[in-house]
Amino acid sequence: MIAAVRENRPFNAREIAFAILIACLALVPLLAKAGAESYIIDLVMRMMIFAIAALSLDLILGFGAMVSFGHAAFIGIGAYAVGILSSHGVEEFSLQLIAALVASALFALVTGALSLRTKGVYFIMITLAFSQMIFFFAVSLSAYGGDDGLTLPGRSRLLGAPLFASNSGMYYAVLVALIGCFLLLRAVVASRFGRVLRGAKENAVRMEAIGFSAFRYQLAAYVISGMMASLAGALLANQTGFVSPAYMSWQRSGELLAMTIFGGVGTLAGPIFGALAFLLLEEWLAGVTQHWKMIFGPILVLVVLFARGGVMGVAARLTGARHG
Repeated sequence: MIAAVRENRPFNAREIAFAILIACLALVPLLAKAGAESYIIDLVMRMMIFAIAALSLDLILGFGAMVSFGHAAFIGIGAYAVGILSSHGVEEFSLQLIAALVASALFALVTGALSLRTKGVYFIMITLAFSQMIFFFAVSLSAYGGDDGLTLPGRSRLLGAPLFASNSGMYYAVLVALIGCFLLLRAVVASRFGRVLRGAKENAVRMEAIGFSAFRYQLAAYVISGMMASLAGALLANQTGFVSPAYMSWQRSGELLAMTIFGGVGTLAGPIFGALAFLLLEEWLAGVTQHWKMIFGPILVLVVLFARGGVMGVAARLTGARHG
C-alpha cells in the first residue's frame, strides 16, 4: 500500500532535483556568454548526451537487474547510422534517427534474445562479446574510415532546418531529448510493464508462476534501452562531427556502468546526475594532472564502497529522505 501511494505521488524529491537541474542546464548557454562559451556548451552538451545513454542503461540495470557490459555498442550503432548516411548525402536527422533506432532495435532483439538465455556473470560476458563483435565489424569498415573513424561532412538538418548548425541550437535539441527520455522512462517504470519488470528482477520464477513471461518483458526493456542509447549515439556523432569504433569499445561500456552506479542505480534521475558528475570530475582532474586516472580510479572505488546508492543515495541521507 505504501509503495502504491508513493508511486501515485505526482513528483518525488529526485524528480524535483531533476527539474532544478534542467532549469540550470537551460540557462547554461546564456551564462556561457560571460566565459568560454563554445567550450562550456560543448562540455555540457556532451554530459547530457552521456546522461541519456546512462539513463537507458539504468532501465535494464536498475529495474531489470541486467548488467550489460556492452551497452556502448548501441551508441556506436546510432553514431554510425548518422556517419554512414551523411557520407552518402543524407543529412536529414529524422531519417538518420529512424535508421539508428531500427538498426539498434534489431541488434538488441537478436543479441538480447540470446543473452537473456543466460544469467549473472554469463549475461555480462555475452553482452561484452556481442559488443566486441560489432566493435571489430566497425574497425573492418574501411569504406567508412575503419580504425581511423569517419569525419562527418557537416551537422545534420532537422526537418530541413539547420537547427544543429549552431551550438546553442543543438544544445537545446539535446536538452529536449534528455527531458523526453526521462519522461518516457518515468512513464515506463510507473506502468504495468515497469511493475512486471521490477517483479522479474526480484523473482522471475514467481512472475512466471502468476502468468507473466519474464523473458518477454526483459527483452522488451532491453530493446527500449538499446534504442535510447542509439539516440545518444546519433546526437554524439553530430556533436563531435566524427564517428569512431572507439564509441563502442568495452571501456566506454564500463564508463556507462560507472556513471550509472556513481549517480544511483534504479533512480532514473541518479544516472543523469552520475553522468554529469563523472564527466565533470574527469574534465577537472585531466586539467590538474596528466596522470588523472590514478586519482579518478580510487575515487570511483571509494564511491562504490562507501557511498551506497551513489550521489542520490548520499543526497537522500543528508536530507533525511528515504533512498529507494
